[in-house]
Amino acid sequence: MLSSPLMQRALIAAVLVGAAAPVVGTFLVQRRLALMGDGIGHVALTGVAMGWLVGTWASLSPADTLAIPGAVVAAVIGSVIIEWVRARGRTSGDLALALLFYGGIAGGVLLIKVAGGTNANLMSYLFGSIATVTGQDLWWTVGLAVGVLLIGLGLRHVLFAVSHDEEFARGSGLPVTFLNMVVAVMSALTVTVAMRVVGLLLVSALMIVPVAVAQLFAGSFSRTMGIASGIGVAVSVVGLSITYWEDYPPGATIVLLAIALYAGTAVLRPLFGRHRRASLARDPHPELPDDVDLARTP
Repeated sequence: MLSSPLMQRALIAAVLVGAAAPVVGTFLVQRRLALMGDGIGHVALTGVAMGWLVGTWASLSPADTLAIPGAVVAAVIGSVIIEWVRARGRTSGDLALALLFYGGIAGGVLLIKVAGGTNANLMSYLFGSIATVTGQDLWWTVGLAVGVLLIGLGLRHVLFAVSHDEEFARGSGLPVTFLNMVVAVMSALTVTVAMRVVGLLLVSALMIVPVAVAQLFAGSFSRTMGIASGIGVAVSVVGLSITYWEDYPPGATIVLLAIALYAGTAVLRPLFGRHRRASLARDPHPELPDDVDLARTP
């Protein structure tokens, strides 16, 4: 498997996406915006079609050469708009997401038709297609993923403060509006990074499910982010390996592995909890006198 240039590119993309997506997902879960990735993904579909349209007009070969740059531009604009609407309270967050859902998917379908393509041309972007990852796509993935990781990890303390309690962050003198936009733009970049691996319709799952698994065990924000990122890499690599031997869709396989891991962890967690409580109830040092007995000794 590792001798195949196609799988080499796919594995590099899977590792980067698996590491970066949960980092951003940790902030979104903290802000209760778990579905934001879906909304941005639909807007990114319009960007894919716009890139395809420009490529057709410019007689580029292949026609989707500008699909990823178009998705990046559209996703960033969409994320900034939704954050601007949410922050000003002109409409609720879920309504703004719904508008992005419907407008994004409709715009993508319409523009791809104008570009001379068909809805089938969008399938690899909607559901992911490792087989279509080119060298140019890989460079885009590397650049965007590294940028997301550097920003997410480097600013995790201030971004956590804003995501956890905006009023406290504002009272502490943090630039809340700017940092909210940073989270929104990171979400947009993550969607475009994961587009080729799991697809625009499933990218939100890779951002959120590893975080949900990590929260079952981690006791802090930093540990949650670290464990979630490790889980994202693991399920991406394992899922991609499965699709090398079996003809399964890679995006769906990766997401179902993550969900199965969450289900298994949720079932087994009470058993570990009981064991931990029982160990704490036992005297850790039976050979030593208890503190109470020492206190009562004259």
